[in-house]
Amino acid sequence: MAAALAAYLHYLAIFALFALLTLEHRLLRLPLDLDRARSLVRIDAAYGISAVLVLVTGGIRALWFAKGLDYYLHNALFHAKLGLFVLVGLLSIVPTVHLLRWRAPLKAGQLPQLDAGQARRLTLIIRLELLLVLLLPLLAVLMARGYGVTG
Repeated sequence: MAAALAAYLHYLAIFALFALLTLEHRLLRLPLDLDRARSLVRIDAAYGISAVLVLVTGGIRALWFAKGLDYYLHNALFHAKLGLFVLVGLLSIVPTVHLLRWRAPLKAGQLPQLDAGQARRLTLIIRLELLLVLLLPLLAVLMARGYGVTG
């Protein structure tokens, strides 16, 4: 039962991560309004929390359930999957830093500045994150079927 619960929580965290990133992509458009800007800041924070939950629940599964830590440590696809997840995390720093700068103006009831060039760059980064996140389940499926195992 514990293994099933760990897997369930891991999947929920993954679904939340993807949904929040998709929502962030959808809401990041011009012209920006105050309510949407506030929502974007909250959604980005929730996205960060969901990413941590994905890592924690995945770590729990790798350490105590599923195929065991030794299997994952000797699987090239696991390393690729983890590396891809880290890359998504690094990419997400750019929108997060940008959105964190909005906190002071929003607290003062002012609309944060977002020009067309910034909006395009942030949207491109979020789209790249979404694309890379879509590759993670493929690596997971291949890994679960025994691909990527090294000596």
